[in-house]
Amino acid sequence: MRKSNQNCDGHAPVTRRHLLFGAATAASAGLLQAHPDAEVTTSRAAVKLRGTARCCIFINLNGAPSHLDLFNPQDGSWNPRDVDLRQGPGGMVLSNRFFPNLSRITNDLLVLRSVQSWENAHERGQFYMQTGHTQNPAFAGETPHIGAVISREKGANGLIPPFMSFNQSNLQGATFLGGRFQPLMPPAQRTGISTLSHNFFGTPDQSRARFDRRFRLLENLDTPLRENPVNQNMADYASFYAQARRMMYNDAVEQVFQYGATDEGRYGNTTIGRSLIIARNAVNANNGAVFINVTMGGWDLHDTMFDLGRGGNFYQLSGELDRAVGALVEDLRGAGTLDSTLIVMMGEFGRTPGNLNSRGGRDHHKDAMCAAMIGGGVKGGRALGKTDGTGARVTDPGWREDRPMYTEDIATTIYSALGVDYTKSILDTPSGRRYQYVQGAEEGRYTPIEEVWG
Repeated sequence: MRKSNQNCDGHAPVTRRHLLFGAATAASAGLLQAHPDAEVTTSRAAVKLRGTARCCIFINLNGAPSHLDLFNPQDGSWNPRDVDLRQGPGGMVLSNRFFPNLSRITNDLLVLRSVQSWENAHERGQFYMQTGHTQNPAFAGETPHIGAVISREKGANGLIPPFMSFNQSNLQGATFLGGRFQPLMPPAQRTGISTLSHNFFGTPDQSRARFDRRFRLLENLDTPLRENPVNQNMADYASFYAQARRMMYNDAVEQVFQYGATDEGRYGNTTIGRSLIIARNAVNANNGAVFINVTMGGWDLHDTMFDLGRGGNFYQLSGELDRAVGALVEDLRGAGTLDSTLIVMMGEFGRTPGNLNSRGGRDHHKDAMCAAMIGGGVKGGRALGKTDGTGARVTDPGWREDRPMYTEDIATTIYSALGVDYTKSILDTPSGRRYQYVQGAEEGRYTPIEEVWG
């Protein structure tokens, strides 16, 4: 029986309560132990950082897509008759049936074909991909999402929170880094966030004046607590109110979360399409966002993956991804922001190689998977690494390290692209345990994939 992704794909809409508490957190659990002034140390002064990207759009293909049918297709009996594999630049092969739009922009696309995962189960694999750390329940509360770490390093100075996320309920969040770096999880809808203004009293100007009076009253009543908070949680809530207030009644902020029917149609009128429209808006607005996670679920195709008679098959999923990402790249290029925006696409592990299983699908396989990158200074038109002819194992790592690429290496690559020192550690955690941005990077066990820059 095919495993359901329902719990992984649920939406987490912004409510009025979320917005008033800062619009920077989807849940208060992440605020329980916040150390925003945690000591940071690094032991490698000569770390080379690329700094080619201003922000990252991370497309989380939740459910683990088949690498053999996604970005590492091979000629074999397992392919559907209409797969239409075509050779592109740099040894890249794509299905023109599944990815007609990406096939037209292969000069921008970089494929990593020699990736492996340490994990072979969805929950652990998602944690690993989101944090760059293997899951240890004892330390999960002190292992933040990569987006939260990047936000701590690069963001928190704009009109909107630096970390945004769409369509994922099992997001790791900021943990001990504190609520300022929790993700904003807004709805992806044409009308935007309804609570950015409260026009329920007379005219819009009258409503705003009334809201301003009440907010000033709240600030006056809370002044003693804000100036001398009982604990860090209370201090965080005070800063949340200030952040939320800056977002409200602001046309520049409202425009980030709104879009028209034409764009919705171009991006495919799908969940991922609508989310990437807002991601595009946030990038182009340049008003605070530095890491945007967009999750696309449904890739856990253990059965009937090429059956056109069932919903959520590989044809549908690849078509939605292809259309939305193709439109995103076109729009970012048109706005002049593609070169400073790193787009990353990957799932939590790969899928069983060669022929489909007896149910017409593929099962879990961690020994080979793939990832793709566009923009952000990455040199496209290439594929790094190779697997054998069935996609079972890595035969050529394709980079200077004579081993497969791991999620830790991809994490350090993202950090380097955004100018974040991936060898840093935070010493002042709630437990006193040292948190390393990428465990093993300080000793050189994991390193950026420098070849992505050419």
